[in-house]
Amino acid sequence: MREFALANARIVLADEVIEGSVLVRDGVIAEIDAGTGRVGEDVEGDYVVPGLVELHTDHFENHYRPRPGVTWNALAALQSHDAQVAGAGITTVFDAVRIGSDPETGDITEDVAAMVEAVAHADADDRLRADHHIHLRCELATPDVAEHFDAHCANPIVGLASLMDHTPGARQYVTLDHYVAYYQKKMRFSDAEMTQFIADRQAERDKYADANRAAILKRGREIGLAFASHDDATVEHVDEAVRDGMSIAEFPTTMDAARACHAAGLAVLMGAPNVVRGKSHNGNISAAELAKAGVLDVLSSDYVPFALMYATFLLPERADNITLPQAVQMVSKRPAEAAHLNDRGEIAVGKRADLVRVRRTDPVPVVRGVWRQGKRVS
Repeated sequence: MREFALANARIVLADEVIEGSVLVRDGVIAEIDAGTGRVGEDVEGDYVVPGLVELHTDHFENHYRPRPGVTWNALAALQSHDAQVAGAGITTVFDAVRIGSDPETGDITEDVAAMVEAVAHADADDRLRADHHIHLRCELATPDVAEHFDAHCANPIVGLASLMDHTPGARQYVTLDHYVAYYQKKMRFSDAEMTQFIADRQAERDKYADANRAAILKRGREIGLAFASHDDATVEHVDEAVRDGMSIAEFPTTMDAARACHAAGLAVLMGAPNVVRGKSHNGNISAAELAKAGVLDVLSSDYVPFALMYATFLLPERADNITLPQAVQMVSKRPAEAAHLNDRGEIAVGKRADLVRVRRTDPVPVVRGVWRQGKRVS
């Protein structure tokens, strides 16, 4: 039996903050006590929150492709990513792996396999601090996305898939200004080349997207995979997501879509960087506005792992109807439930002892200790 306690802590429970201690026994939370009676590791009045649960991060991909045209050893990239994730207080992470090749990416079949296999190998070899799963980001308007999905969806480490359509003129890019500004600079297109690029992407959507969506949903339902919609902009998009059995709505771009998703029971997920910056990077709805409207359920670090913890403590300042326990739920209990991981995400007796010690400093909190299933990992 392995037992320890964190004492003199401000413990963030599901609906309140108490001062006291948490007793951990064999990787599980055994007791939660208010007051100063228990002897244990003195955390000096710091907060103790549940280990954060991250459903959508592109950070592994960023380590795998650190520069345009450069790919890194997938296992080394994963371990670098893992160190940053755990150091940010994230104990469960769904590493997003984009599937579907297009002219911008080239054929990514081998890259997808390398990243999925790296997570499976590292997990089996006990190399990782956090508990890693795979989130397949399915780019529907591509010729091989269904093939990629079929090759990897049954892997036990795959736990989530999102259905994406980044076609110019749709969803995230309903207006083309941000799309043109980003891609014309990135691809170094002339105006004529940019116009042709947009037309080609729209033609590919017409050719591939609907058939791919149907094939991926059919296969995913057969194996019981959780699905997320992506960049819902209209009520019609939400109706489609509900029809197709989505449980999560990633990054809705308008208030109307977010309200409809929330009302339909989809967990509305927004980016923590959006909270930290106070706005969307591409001009869509801000996460704080959704929080104020009562329709924000989950936060994701997206592209900066530490943004998740930073936004947790910042959100109650940006939306005065949100308490700290409610903000913590958005990065722990609610994403765990959305991913069907009911053994974690909350400081409660019987739950996994995934715990984070945090000192609240102004303006940025400091992560001072991280435990996964009672084992210190950072």
